[in-house]
Amino acid sequence: MRKNFVLDTNVLLHDAGCLHAFEDNVVNIPIYVIEELDTFKRNQTELGRNARTVAREIDKYRMRGSLEDGVPLEGGGLLRVHVKRGEMPEGFSVTHSMDNAILAVALHLAKVEPDVPVVFVTKDTNLRIRSDAVGITAVDYDTEGKEISEVYTGTMELEVEGDFIDRLHDGAVLEVSELGDRYFYPNQYLTLVGGSGRRQNALARVVNGKVEALQRMRRPVWGIRPRNREQHFALDMLMRPEVQLCTLIGKAGTGKTLMALATGLERVVSDNTYRRLLVSRPILPMGRDLGFLPGDINEKLAPWMQPIKDNFEFLTSVNAANDTYTYEGLVSDGLVQLEALTYIRGRSLPQQFIIVDEAQNLTPHEIKTVLTRVGTDTKIVFTGDPYQIDQPYLDSVNNGLTYLVEKFKESNLAAHVTLTRGERSPLAELAANLL
Repeated sequence: MRKNFVLDTNVLLHDAGCLHAFEDNVVNIPIYVIEELDTFKRNQTELGRNARTVAREIDKYRMRGSLEDGVPLEGGGLLRVHVKRGEMPEGFSVTHSMDNAILAVALHLAKVEPDVPVVFVTKDTNLRIRSDAVGITAVDYDTEGKEISEVYTGTMELEVEGDFIDRLHDGAVLEVSELGDRYFYPNQYLTLVGGSGRRQNALARVVNGKVEALQRMRRPVWGIRPRNREQHFALDMLMRPEVQLCTLIGKAGTGKTLMALATGLERVVSDNTYRRLLVSRPILPMGRDLGFLPGDINEKLAPWMQPIKDNFEFLTSVNAANDTYTYEGLVSDGLVQLEALTYIRGRSLPQQFIIVDEAQNLTPHEIKTVLTRVGTDTKIVFTGDPYQIDQPYLDSVNNGLTYLVEKFKESNLAAHVTLTRGERSPLAELAANLL
C-alpha cells in the first residue's frame, strides 16, 4: 500500500538525496521545511551545501509540474509540497512552533487522506515522541536498516581440522573452499581453532580466494607490538600496501589511533613508502570557520589536535631505534602534517598516508568528500568509535564510518577490523565497559 511520508528539515539536511529513498510512495515536504532550508542556504558547512542541493532538486521538479498536486519522481513515487496544516492539540508549546507546524502537515494529511498511512520522518528524537503523542507514526531516517551489532567486524573465528592449521603453519597457502561453503569477504581476518599439539590455532587472512597464515611480527612497528590478536590483525592490515582503505572501529583505549599513527610513521619516515603522513579529524561542525580562535592555523587547530600530538609524543618516546625524531621535527621537515577536514574539499592528495580520526562524527556524504580527495599511491585510514558521536543527527549505525565499512566490505582494496579489547590501562578498560 502506498504511504504518505512527511519529511522533517533535518532529514533533507542530513541526506540531500533522500527524496529518492522512499520507493514508489508519496514524499511530502511541508512549506515550513522549505522556509527552514532557506535559512541554511548561505551556510558554508555541509548543512548549507545540502540545503542548496535539495532546493535545486525540488526546483527541478517544480518545472515539470505542480508541486501542490504532485510531480512524479525519477525512479517512482510522487513529490508534493504542502501549505495546509491541521490543528495541533491544546497544550503543545509555542516554543516549538516551527516543529509543530511541520507536524501539523502530517495531521492534515491523515485527516484528508484517511485511507493512506502517514509516516513522519525525522531525526529529532523528541519530535518523534511528540508525533506519536498526536497519533502520527514517526520513524528515524535510516536507509541502512541495521543494528550496530550487525555491522561487519572484519574478523571471524572458525573451528577447523587440525591438518588445515598444520599446513598453514608449514607455509602453505590454501583454498578458501576448504573451509566449507561459508562466504568470506575480501581481506577478512580469521582465527582458526582446532589444531593438535602445540599448533592448536592460527591467525589468517583471506586474499583472492586463498587463506594465508599471518606471520609473527618479528620487529615492532615504530616501537609498537600487538598486544592481542585484534591488534595483530589491525597492524597487518595497516602495513599492507595493497590495502588502500583501512577502517578501524573500537572503543576508547583499544589502540586504533596509536596503531594508525605508528604505521604511518613507519611507512613515511622509515620506509619512505609515502612522502607525508597527513592526520586529520573533524572540527564540529565540519566546515566551521576557525577564525574565532586567536593565532595562526596551527594555534587554532591545537585544541582539537592535542590528542593526536599526545600519541605522537608517546610514539617518539617508545621508539628507541629512532630517538632522534621529535614531533616538532617531523612537522618542520614536512613529514607530518595536521589538517582540519574543513580545508580538504577541492584538494588532491597523492603519495600520502592519511589518517582521519574520530570519523564517526562524519556523515556519509562527508566521508565521500574525503575519499574522493585520495590521489595516486595514497593509503587512507579511518578510525573511530560509533558509540561516541557528537553530531546531533548521527547515531551508531547511520554515521559515515559504519556506512563506509558496510559499503566497502566487498572491495579488494579495503579491509576492516573491529577492536574490542582495551589496552590503555585496567582502569580505562573498566570505565569503557561500565560507564
